[in-house]
Amino acid sequence: MGHLEHKSSNNAKKSLNVFTITLSDTRNKETDESGIYINNYLTENNHNIVGYKILKDDKDLLQKELVNICSKNFNADVNSIIINGGTGISQRDYTYESVSELYDKEIYGFGELFRHLSFLEIGSAAIMSRGSCGIYNKKIIFSIPGSINAVKLAMEKIIIKEIGHMYYEITK
Repeated sequence: MGHLEHKSSNNAKKSLNVFTITLSDTRNKETDESGIYINNYLTENNHNIVGYKILKDDKDLLQKELVNICSKNFNADVNSIIINGGTGISQRDYTYESVSELYDKEIYGFGELFRHLSFLEIGSAAIMSRGSCGIYNKKIIFSIPGSINAVKLAMEKIIIKEIGHMYYEITK
């Protein structure tokens, strides 16, 4: 079976349960343009939002939240988590460290492709993005920058096209 037939097979889950997290010290649910976009875009593409939180920029808080969401005792069936924010290189940006310490497997191609596509849009500043993807406890975790343009790029060009296929691959 070729890759296109494999991706479009009936085996790939068409509708996933996704939990979204925005990392920010300043945004709230009314001003979180990126989080709102992610939730709306997923819903428009037949995925279910099973949770949405805005967390302060705190490494321990994010890790505890991820461990909780990915536990068997969590109150919702979660297939994937999309985190936006905290992926840069400033002192307050710790998302990569937080998630990479939890990954059972890191999907290196996501970060590489995201930075390549970003480079085509913004040039060499793309090297400062530490967006990533990995698997933790059979959940797909995407970590993307918090800017609306970066969120649109990640969601439209990569995540929405691969999330169902990725979930199929980790659960077959």
